[in-house]
Amino acid sequence: MAMEMLINVVENEECRIAIVRGSELEGLYMERASVQRHVGNIYKGRVNNIEPSIQAAFVDIGMPKNGFLHASDVIPRAFPDRLRKDKAKKNRRHRQPIQEIFRPGDDVVVQITKEGIGTKGPSLTTALSIPGRYLVLMPHLGRLGVSRKIEKEPDRKQLRDLLADLKPSPDLGFIVRTAGLGRSKREIQRDLNYLARLWEVVKARAKSDKAPAEIFRESDLVLRTLRDVYNPDIQTIWVDSETVLKRVSDFMKIVMPRYQNRAKRYDGPVPLFHKYGIEEAIERVYSRTVPLPRGGSLVIDQTEALVAIDVNSGSFRHGRDAEESAHQLNLMAANEIARQIVLRDLGGLLILDFVDMEKDPNRRHVEKTLREAFKMDRARSQMTRISRFGIIEMTRQRMQPSLERTTYIDCPHCKGGGIIKSGESMALEVIRHLKLLAGRDQTARVEVTLHPEVAEYVNNAKRDALVRIETAHRLAVRIRSDAGAAIDQAAYRCYDQQGREIRSEAQADKASSPA
Repeated sequence: MAMEMLINVVENEECRIAIVRGSELEGLYMERASVQRHVGNIYKGRVNNIEPSIQAAFVDIGMPKNGFLHASDVIPRAFPDRLRKDKAKKNRRHRQPIQEIFRPGDDVVVQITKEGIGTKGPSLTTALSIPGRYLVLMPHLGRLGVSRKIEKEPDRKQLRDLLADLKPSPDLGFIVRTAGLGRSKREIQRDLNYLARLWEVVKARAKSDKAPAEIFRESDLVLRTLRDVYNPDIQTIWVDSETVLKRVSDFMKIVMPRYQNRAKRYDGPVPLFHKYGIEEAIERVYSRTVPLPRGGSLVIDQTEALVAIDVNSGSFRHGRDAEESAHQLNLMAANEIARQIVLRDLGGLLILDFVDMEKDPNRRHVEKTLREAFKMDRARSQMTRISRFGIIEMTRQRMQPSLERTTYIDCPHCKGGGIIKSGESMALEVIRHLKLLAGRDQTARVEVTLHPEVAEYVNNAKRDALVRIETAHRLAVRIRSDAGAAIDQAAYRCYDQQGREIRSEAQADKASSPA
């Protein structure tokens, strides 16, 4: 079935790219002008401080948060000049302690490998890499190689020989990408020359610019996707912006002239993503539950530290054998899990909970299916064998927050927990807190502002408790209703006999925070 690439652009705001096969969404990439992407950018940074306890240096690269550079990401060729001549040669096979490599104030050229997430700054490396269409330049590698995703040895040998015939500079290293398979010597040569010229520009800027400074910026989403994702199976590239179409055409004319006529302008009356049903597909990508054919489903939950994906059988049945039914469901789930992980750009630690299977061959079959499904994924991943409990643990390279984290924010009421206190629980908490406030000296009147549902519950179901507090402490309690308040929020105000407000630090916290 033919594949198409759809590029939807809202000028100066958002760019979205979808890869579709028929009516099936196979890839989704999104970038907003308000959220800058830094992965792949190269900087001349300055070491701010060194933490020997975690073997890391914190590097100022001109961003709000310093970058994190671990000792394992420092290669000998990135050592300062005072060390490079002698220690770099002696310790090529042994990692140097970070405190022996850098001092505060040292300049170092680094590349961002992962965006800063939460309170963490971006992750850095000194092993630089600059991708082209068919090659990846690794200036400090000093050797030629082939992508591990090209598995057939005849193909690997042919590409190594082709690259060696081009006689690149011995100071530079190159890796042939999967897109380079089947390319002509002329195409590879053109990509190699472009990357070599680009590196000379980066080197010159690294020498002349004063740290901290950005010395290389990765391409924008459109050109990155064309470079990294486009393949000859994609028959048409539809673009709904004339400006972007020109950039796409110019890029393809230079890099892929054979396919430049596949880029076309879309100007239909129905918006591009609506015509192909992509908007509805995107909403399903954000859903917690993903239906599987014939009654099964996946449940996907993201936490701060990991992602859990559970396979539910639901009404799925395959014949009368429970083992074979679980086997077939897990095979379908393995393919859909891989698709959802790539679509949602989930990374870090993932726990996949399949339906239990007794037979070892069935478990191995599900493992193999899952591994095959990830073969086209550009992010690096590792996975364990399936356990007797039906669980596979895997890690996937995370370079930026997932699609969901980019698009949504945590609910300010539940703080991302997905649950809040019920009206009854909140009413009981209000009564307990009123008893605390009533016992304080000088308190003559307390006003409590609550969500209407909670206020009604307290005024009616808890009327007797309120009367007992008022009588025992000679106190007036007034319950106010505020439609703008959250159901689990309460604000308290205490007054003395003269009507002056009494305010303590504990009370202020209670008034401003969800109860």
